[in-house]
Amino acid sequence: MQSTKHPVRSATSLEEPKEPGTMLTILALASVVLLGIVPQQSEAIVIYTGWERHALVGSDIRLSCSFFSWRWTSEDVTFSWSYRPDGARDAISIFHYTGGAPYVDNKGPFRDRLEFVGNPGRRDGSILLKNLDYTDNGTFTCDAKNPPDIVGRASSVRLLVFEKVPIQAGVITGSIIGAVLGLLLLIVVIYYLMRFLVARRVFNLSVSDGHLSPPPP
Repeated sequence: MQSTKHPVRSATSLEEPKEPGTMLTILALASVVLLGIVPQQSEAIVIYTGWERHALVGSDIRLSCSFFSWRWTSEDVTFSWSYRPDGARDAISIFHYTGGAPYVDNKGPFRDRLEFVGNPGRRDGSILLKNLDYTDNGTFTCDAKNPPDIVGRASSVRLLVFEKVPIQAGVITGSIIGAVLGLLLLIVVIYYLMRFLVARRVFNLSVSDGHLSPPPP
């Protein structure tokens, strides 16, 4: 009995060539799926406040806070203020803005003396402190989030409350600079005056020597 032999095809002959358009379609669909799954990356946010503020007892003061972000201002933007009194180790939360509404701590030292005066749409989270007292001296820290930009370092401002506003450092510096410039001007005037007197004396001596010496042959 004779066995029937079937021709054996090679592996390469079994594979059908794929069209380039099909491959491009698959790659495009994979890219869309990956872009839809991968979350949007966050970038750093930079927060700004003043360095130091001075105020009188019984007065009001505005503490400014703003931020820079590469994103558009989010509807979920938040601002948080904390306060650490002078001599204290821990800070306490005194204000929070979230969901489009401001919230003032109803048990803290500023529960009846703090007002939100910022404009979140313009990235402004400023607050107003009213009727200041000596006990309000301390450090105020502002933190802001603009999702998805939530990574950033909070910024702090020091508040000093006085019975009378002290002489600002700029006034002292200006006085010192003015005194130094005045002294330099006086030195320059004396220098040119001495040069003038010396030149005049030399000229008089040369004239006197010319009259006493015999005329040249």
